[in-house]
Amino acid sequence: MEELLKKYKSVIKFGLKVCAHCGMCANSCFLYVNHKDDPTYTPAYKFLNSLGYIYKKKGNLSKEDLERIKELIWKKCVLCTRCYCPIGIDIPKLISVARDILRQKGIDGIYEN
Repeated sequence: MEELLKKYKSVIKFGLKVCAHCGMCANSCFLYVNHKDDPTYTPAYKFLNSLGYIYKKKGNLSKEDLERIKELIWKKCVLCTRCYCPIGIDIPKLISVARDILRQKGIDGIYEN
């Protein structure tokens, strides 16, 4: 995990620093469009509360943190790469990195019914 955080440090820091919380990315996400009453479906929310959170916590995550992040990046995101940020944050790449980190922690996007 440390290697991934180090490798993508500049991209992560850029996203955390310049995200204006403008919501312009929201309508580029078809899942958000279908769940407009739930802001956790916005691409910015998913990035900031998954990889952004992992980065800020320096990877020191509880089991509850990992499960919450799992839901954001797999259940609330299909990684269709349609996210659009007018400032230039590469949200799909950042969500992909978050998925890689969770896989390294032994957590995948498989849900049991």
